[in-house]
Amino acid sequence: MKIEELLKTNNDMPDSKKLVLNIIVTANFISEKLTEVLKPFSISSQQFNVLRILRGQKNKPANLSTIQERMVSKMSNTTRLVDKLVEKNLCERIVCPSNRRKIEIRITSKGLELLKKLDPLIEEIENNIAGKINKKEILSLNTKLNELRS
Repeated sequence: MKIEELLKTNNDMPDSKKLVLNIIVTANFISEKLTEVLKPFSISSQQFNVLRILRGQKNKPANLSTIQERMVSKMSNTTRLVDKLVEKNLCERIVCPSNRRKIEIRITSKGLELLKKLDPLIEEIENNIAGKINKKEILSLNTKLNELRS
C-alpha cells in the first residue's frame, strides 16, 4: 500500500517527506509485530533488547553504560529496564567486591530459556517481513538505510 493511501492524503507530498513518513510507518509496523509476539511473555521490546545484549556477553557481566551503548532505542531508561528484568529473575545484578559502586548485570538461566523460546518467533517475523523483497533488495535497502543514518 502506498504511503498516500495509508495516510489517506491526496496531496502531492515531496519525495523526501514520503521517504521519512514511510520509514516511520514501517518502523511502527515492525515494532507492533514484535510487540505482539513479546506480549504473551510479559516482556517489552526494550527488555528483549537488553536480554539479547546480555546473552551476547557470553556469560560475562555488562555494566549499564555498555548496555545503553548497544540499545536499539537510545531513549530507553536502562536502569528501569534492568530493574524490571531483575524482578522477573531474567537477569541479576552483581556488586563488584573491590568497588561496591560498580554494578554489573548478567543474564540468568531463566533469561536464556526465555530467549530460546522467543528466538524462533522473532526470526519468523523477521523472515516474513524481509521475505517480501529479494536478497539483493535486502542488501541494497540495508546499505541505503545505513547511509541515511550517517
